[in-house]
Amino acid sequence: MTTTTTTTPTTTTTKAIFTPIKIGNKTLKHRVVLAPLTRFRATSEAVPTDLQVEYYKQRASEGGLLITEATFIDRLAGSYPNAPGIYTQEQIDGWKKVTSAVHEKKGLIYLQLWHIGRAGSKTYNPNGEQIVSASNIPISGKNENGPDYEVPRPLEIDEIKTIIQQYHRAALNAMEAGFDGVEIHSANGYLLDQFLNSNSNQRTDIYGGSVENRTRFTREVLDTVVDAVGPERAAIRFSPGENFQDMFDEDPVATWSYLTTEIQKKHPTLSYLHFIQARANVHAERVAGEPMTPPDTLQPFRNIWKGPFITASGFSNATESAIELAEKTGNLIAFGRAFLANPDLPERLRNEYGVNKYNRATFYSPGAVGYTDYPFYVAEKI
Repeated sequence: MTTTTTTTPTTTTTKAIFTPIKIGNKTLKHRVVLAPLTRFRATSEAVPTDLQVEYYKQRASEGGLLITEATFIDRLAGSYPNAPGIYTQEQIDGWKKVTSAVHEKKGLIYLQLWHIGRAGSKTYNPNGEQIVSASNIPISGKNENGPDYEVPRPLEIDEIKTIIQQYHRAALNAMEAGFDGVEIHSANGYLLDQFLNSNSNQRTDIYGGSVENRTRFTREVLDTVVDAVGPERAAIRFSPGENFQDMFDEDPVATWSYLTTEIQKKHPTLSYLHFIQARANVHAERVAGEPMTPPDTLQPFRNIWKGPFITASGFSNATESAIELAEKTGNLIAFGRAFLANPDLPERLRNEYGVNKYNRATFYSPGAVGYTDYPFYVAEKI
C-alpha cells in the first residue's frame, strides 16, 4: 500500500455530513457511506476472498457505514462469475472474516441482498435454466458479451413465494456472518425493480397492473426480511426514474411515493431507505456540458419517509455538492467510485485533503490493482 503526502490544511468543518446519526439501534459518527460496488473479486464458488477482507477493512472507520457489493441470495439468483453469495456455509464463513475486520475498526457493515432476474443469462446457471423476470420481456439491445439479451420466463406465483423465502434465509445467513444489517437491492433494473417498473411488468395477476400490485413483490420481500432480522437491521435501495437496463415507469413519482408511503406506515423504524438519483447511464463518465451532479429527483420521497435517508449517484466527481446536499437535507451520502479510490474518504472530505482519481479500467479486473492499492493520505510533517 502506497500513500500520498500533502501539507495538512489548518481549517476544520462541522458540516452535517460529519455529524452523528442513528440508524436502527446503532449510532454512526458521520454520514459518508460506502455505496455497494460490484467488483468481481470473489472465488468461482462465490466465496469472499482475503482481498475482499482487506478492501472492506481499508474503508472501515469508527462509526462509519459500509454497504457491501450486491450478493446473491441463491445459486439461481444470477451468479455472475466471481460475484459473492450468501447461500452456502463456506460463503457465510468467508463473510465472517469481512465483518470481523470491519468491526475491529469499530465500523458498521450491511450486506446487500441481490437477485438479478432478466439481467442474467442461462449460461451462468448450473443446468442452463432459463432466466426469469416479471414478464417475458428482454432487455433491449446486446449484452456485454455481444449477443442479444435473453428472453426471460415470467415467474409463477409459487416461484415468487420461493424467492421471498430465499431472501428470508439470506437475511438470516447475513446475521450468522456477523453483519449489522441487510439492504435489499430493489434498484438498477434487477429482479425486484423489474416488477416495479411498468415497462418490464406486463402481468395481469396480483403482481402486475396497478401500482399496488407492481410493488407487492418488493413489499413482501421487505416484510420477510424484517421478520427475519427486525426493522432496525433491515433497509432497502430504490432507483426511481432510472433507465439503466431498459427500465422505464410511466409515473415514477407516483409509483415510488406509494411504495415509500406503505413502508412508512408499516415499517417506520426501518434502518434506512436508500435512493439513487436518476442518471442517464450509471456506468459512463459525465460528458462535456452535463452538470456535475444529476438534478435532485428525490425530494418527493424525502417528504414521505421520516427515518434515515441515503442519497446516492453522481457525487464521486462532485464531493462539494454532496456535502451541500447533506447540509440541506440531513441525508447520508453514498459514494462509490470516490470511496473505491480513497479508502480514507471520510477523513479526506473532513479535512479537505483532496482525493485520488479512480481508474475505471480496473473496476472489474481481478487482483489488487485498482482495488486495494489506492493510497491513503499521509500528512506532511512540518
